[in-house]
Amino acid sequence: MSAVAVTRRFSPVTLTSGVHAGRATAWVLVGLLGVLTLVALTAHLLAPDDPIQPVGGVQLPIGTPDHLLGTDSIGRDVLSRTLYGLQTSWFSALAVVAVGLVVGGAVGVTAGVAGGWVDTLLMRVTDLFLALPSTLVAIAIVAALGPGLTNTLVGISIVWWPYYARIIRSEIRAIVARPHVEAARVTGIGRGRLVFRHVLPGAVPTAIVTASLDIGNVVLLLAGLSFLGLGQPSPAPELGADTAANTQLLLTAWWVPVVPGVAVLVLSLVANHAGDGIRTLVTRR
Repeated sequence: MSAVAVTRRFSPVTLTSGVHAGRATAWVLVGLLGVLTLVALTAHLLAPDDPIQPVGGVQLPIGTPDHLLGTDSIGRDVLSRTLYGLQTSWFSALAVVAVGLVVGGAVGVTAGVAGGWVDTLLMRVTDLFLALPSTLVAIAIVAALGPGLTNTLVGISIVWWPYYARIIRSEIRAIVARPHVEAARVTGIGRGRLVFRHVLPGAVPTAIVTASLDIGNVVLLLAGLSFLGLGQPSPAPELGADTAANTQLLLTAWWVPVVPGVAVLVLSLVANHAGDGIRTLVTRR
C-alpha cells in the first residue's frame, strides 16, 4: 500500500466522519428509547379498548376491523393488553434499575471514599449477594411474599444492587487517586464537599451507561417471572403472563401468545441498543 493510500485511508476527515456517523446512530437509538417511553406513558390513550373486559368475538385474527392485533380466547383486545403490559414492564424495569443504582451507588461511593475496614466490610457483603444465584433468589423471595407486581419488584431489587455497588466502587477508587482529588484534600476541604464536588461527578457517566445497558436484562427477568406466574394476578395485562396463559393457542390462534412475546423482544432490543447509544454519546467527545 502506497503512502498516499495510507494517508487517505486514515485521514482526519475519514476519522471525523466515522465519529459523526457513530454519534448520529447513537442519537437515533436514544430517540427510539424516547419513542418507546412515550408509548409506555400514553398506553392508556393509545389502547383502543379496556384491556381486561371482553370487547369482541373470541380469537378474532390480526387485521380484524376495530381489533388490529385480534382478540384472545375470551374476546379481549390483544393490542390493548399488549400496550398496557408494555407500560407495566417498561416502568417496572426502570424502577428496579433506579433502586439498584441508588442503593448500589450509595454502597459503592461509601466504600470507595471511606476505604479501610468500611470498604472491606461493604464489599464482603456485596460479594455475598453476588455469590448467590440472583434469579433463583428473586424467585424465592417473590414466592415467599406472594404473587404481585410490588413483590416482584422487591424481590428483583434485593438481588440487583450489588452489581452497581461493585462497578461504582471501582470507579470511585480510581477517581479518589487522581491528582485533582488529592489537591482538594490537601487544601482541607470537607469530606462532603470533596465527595459531591470532586469525586461523585466523575462516576456519573459510568453509572448512567451501566444503568442504560441493564434495562433490557431487567425487562427479560420481569417477563420471565411473569411467565412463571409470579407477576400480577390475572386478569391484569402482563406480557410474560399473557404469553404463558395462551401457549395452548400457538397452533390455532398464534397471535394471542406471540404478540406479547414480540413486545418483550422489542423492549429488550430497544433498551440494549439504546444503552449502546448512550455509551457512545457519553464516552465519545
